[in-house]
Amino acid sequence: MNVVIDVTTTTKPYRQEALVPPRGAAIAGVIFSLLTIVGLGLVRYAVPADPSLPGIWLTEPTHRNAVRLALDSVPFAGIAFLWFIGVLRSRLGEREDQFFATVFIASGLLYVACLFVASAVMGALIESVAAGDIDSQTYYFGRRVSDALLNLFAMKMAGAFMFSTCTIGLRTTIFPRWLAISGYGCAVLLLVVIADWRWITLVFPIWMLLLSVQILVAEFGSRRTARTVVRYPQP
Repeated sequence: MNVVIDVTTTTKPYRQEALVPPRGAAIAGVIFSLLTIVGLGLVRYAVPADPSLPGIWLTEPTHRNAVRLALDSVPFAGIAFLWFIGVLRSRLGEREDQFFATVFIASGLLYVACLFVASAVMGALIESVAAGDIDSQTYYFGRRVSDALLNLFAMKMAGAFMFSTCTIGLRTTIFPRWLAISGYGCAVLLLVVIADWRWITLVFPIWMLLLSVQILVAEFGSRRTARTVVRYPQP
């Protein structure tokens, strides 16, 4: 007598793994944040708040070199920021919401564009004054353009970027809820408040630094937990 045993295999339900931001995005975010904080700090220290006042930053070598150093760091900060966007978006994959992803990418690109153009205008002013080929009206025009790009347009794009990033973070649980809520508060501050206070530009890189450090800590914690897991052999 032949006994036929019908063995049916049942597949376990698909369980979606928790989305963990990659370490590359966190490192790029830290580089961007540190370079931007140092660069903006040097500019705020050396350049007067009133655009109509040339100040000693154009004639005194120490202040002028400080501003040049800050401007030289802008391209590297922009590259690190774009790397952060690319790596984070790649990790989101199919979970990416098309609407907020569009705002996320567009606002990030516009922020970098405003930062680059403002730095280029300020660098042109420094070289023009050093060459002695600039009048007061041209200087005032250049300062107004660079200030508007950095303090108004770049900050609004930074606020939009933070808002979309926090929304994506809440929907995908890619970072803690408290970090997203704090990001919403900073985004509202940048979108609503007119940047009369010059140091408000540091809000965005400081929040980016906090986000990047949290990603590094979470990634280190997940690796440490994975190493301590003991797997017993199946009989």
